[in-house]
Amino acid sequence: IAQLLGIHRETVGKYLRQAAQNRPNAPTGSKHDPADEPGTAPAAHQSNSRPQSGPTSECEPFRQIISDKLDAGLSATRIHQDLRAEHGFSASYASVRRCVARLSERTRLPFRRLETPPGEEAQVDFGSGAIVEVAGKRRRPWIFRIVLSYSRKAYCEAVWRQTGDDFMACLENAFAYFGGVPARLAIDNLKAVVDKADWYDPEVHPRLQSFAAHYGTVLLPTKPYTPRHKGKVENSVKYVKNNALKGRTFESLEAENQFLLEWETKIADTRIHGTTKQQVQGLFEEQERAALLPLPRDRFAFFHEARRSVHRDGYVEVAKAYYSAPPEYVGRRLWVRW
Repeated sequence: IAQLLGIHRETVGKYLRQAAQNRPNAPTGSKHDPADEPGTAPAAHQSNSRPQSGPTSECEPFRQIISDKLDAGLSATRIHQDLRAEHGFSASYASVRRCVARLSERTRLPFRRLETPPGEEAQVDFGSGAIVEVAGKRRRPWIFRIVLSYSRKAYCEAVWRQTGDDFMACLENAFAYFGGVPARLAIDNLKAVVDKADWYDPEVHPRLQSFAAHYGTVLLPTKPYTPRHKGKVENSVKYVKNNALKGRTFESLEAENQFLLEWETKIADTRIHGTTKQQVQGLFEEQERAALLPLPRDRFAFFHEARRSVHRDGYVEVAKAYYSAPPEYVGRRLWVRW
């Protein structure tokens, strides 16, 4: 079933167990009862069959009507009123309320884990790092984490802030560590990256768009407040925090990054991943490294970008210096890059 439907076998097993628990036993004396088979002793008839449920609810004939009204957002009181007025319903309000309660117990939708081809996707996120203690002062950095969705090979780096420059620098270090670039990056709606979060048309900062174009990849922000859309890196961040950093302190940010790099190589890369059932580094070397996009010759040329007004004298002020603009731009606001 798992192969036919393309879902995990444990998910199939869960629903099979639920079906077995909810399946009623055949009533005594039915034509399928083993005791009625020739040569079967009557003693076998004293089965461990479960007693049948209580009397049928008076709302049962109106179940679909109640369900439709519930989906329309009507309250139990309003549904009871409508049933009495429109269908001659004579049972009590309590009966309707019990039916509404049963129908409201929705089964949570199962989540399908999406697998991608080698080199197709990497997921990116931040988490809290281990404390850095210098001269009696304690400070907790952020941990940047990127995971290749196919092999689960990852890279992490401790940084003090989550600025756009920090984000791009960490990505560049990760690309150099992998020896290539994934085709797309599933990212969180970080303020330094996404100007306006939206499920259909997010606004990524122009500087980050230039960065992605330089490396030939695509930034794909996930749906706001939906961490399961990048579940691989969410779990990977927890793995770093619980396995590598829990209970540790460091004397500097550099020391924490050096420890993380060694841990990544000796522990994370050599483990057998629970989902792929293969060694992370082995799967990366055999199938994913060659599928990554090649690195460009040079790293991205970092720049700043902001809006500036053209003054009445025809100049714009940038980084404490003045630059002339064509006279037709006087009074307008321009994007300036430096």
